[in-house]
Amino acid sequence: MNDFMKDWEDTPYPQMIRNLPEIDIPIEGIRGWLIQSKDKQIVFFDIEPIGNMPEHSHCAQWGIMLDGKMKLTIDNDTRIYQKGDWYYIPAGVLHSAEFLTKVYVIDVFDDPNRYQIK
Repeated sequence: MNDFMKDWEDTPYPQMIRNLPEIDIPIEGIRGWLIQSKDKQIVFFDIEPIGNMPEHSHCAQWGIMLDGKMKLTIDNDTRIYQKGDWYYIPAGVLHSAEFLTKVYVIDVFDDPNRYQIK
């Protein structure tokens, strides 16, 4: 296997993404790399099949699934999301997730302070 392929072994994110600042998140099995602007955050998530993420709310969030399978409940509407699916969670709306497999997702948050840098 060449060095380029080794770069992709544990995550679909290349080194240019993994060189971004990592978010500080206290949940075992979740990693994320951050791009921050003056009013938004973009996080490249790498999530193990950790099970349930309890119901919570925060700023508006838009995401797109790169790979994996998760059950997402937004305002009591539950759906299974897989590669290529996208979702939008309006600000303040209760939502929860269950990570059924390893999940790779890119989320955009409408808050420049949603996550802090590790």
